Amino acid sequence: MAATVTQPEDVHDVRELLGLRTTAATALVAAYVVTFAVVASATYPAGGIWAEIAAWLTVSIGAVALIRAPGDPLPLIWTGYLTVAGPIAVSLVLAVVPVPIDGLLQLWPIAASTAIYTYMCVRGRTLWAWAGMVAVVASCMVWAEMTGQSAAYGLSMSAINLAPVAMSTFFALTIRPAARDIFALRRETIARAAAEAADLAVLDERDRQLARLDQLARPLLQRLTGSEPLSEQDHRACALLEAHLRDSLRAPALTVPQVVSAARAARSRGVEVVLLDDNGLDTAIDTARARVLAAVADVLEHAESGTLTIRILPPRRLALATIVHSTPDGIARLEYGHDGRLTAPN
Repeated sequence: MAATVTQPEDVHDVRELLGLRTTAATALVAAYVVTFAVVASATYPAGGIWAEIAAWLTVSIGAVALIRAPGDPLPLIWTGYLTVAGPIAVSLVLAVVPVPIDGLLQLWPIAASTAIYTYMCVRGRTLWAWAGMVAVVASCMVWAEMTGQSAAYGLSMSAINLAPVAMSTFFALTIRPAARDIFALRRETIARAAAEAADLAVLDERDRQLARLDQLARPLLQRLTGSEPLSEQDHRACALLEAHLRDSLRAPALTVPQVVSAARAARSRGVEVVLLDDNGLDTAIDTARARVLAAVADVLEHAESGTLTIRILPPRRLALATIVHSTPDGIARLEYGHDGRLTAPN
């Protein structure tokens, strides 16, 4: 019996370690989206509603992608989107805000972009995050210069947002190497658990086989150790037991109750039964397997003499199983296809 240990498909995804796939992370992103929707709707200038909506959609899609996009580091297609999302959102809003601005909340895309770039660092795209953040600062400086407020003013109102990106950079430099170690330990743990499960399965199977052998062979062994001579019936029982144990080794796929009992009955009638298994049933569909086993049992039940050779063929052969019945009257051969149906009766 084989034991399996299921390994998570995304065992190397940093989202698992940081909890980015949890309900709490989803709630946080939802709060992000709602918060900036409220800020945008409360601060948009006259005639600037569409620019505000476009900027809000841009950063909202980016926030969702940060927790939903699979892979580590973040896939390039989403990395590119997030990198340009900040300067695009900032530029859209700066294009419609009054000069001078009425309040700092009107510059909400700067804060929204900063949040995106901090998480980009954590997701393995630190250089891209810095490129996006620098582009945001540059957008503010260009806007300020073009509106006669000087580039220094644009720098002063946006440069403070470089600090969170710097902190997230140091955090990423710490947590990501630790994440690699954690993932390595997890792989070792999974491999160890799989090995232990396989060892336990082997031991369990051995114990079952020993118990089965004890049940089958003990009565005959006790009879053999007795002082009374063996009868013809005892010899026959020993032969049948030997044949059954041989079948369990040479044809494990055929050692099901219906075939075992039919083979024993056929041998009791004097039929020589040879069972062979080359593992074709291991990959067969359930219906085909059931049909072949039923056909084998049926042939065994109706055989009265001769030699009956039943073989499960190796995988990828044209046929799934063959049954050859040799009698003084001739040889009959049956073949069963991979659907378990009779294909070539002779």
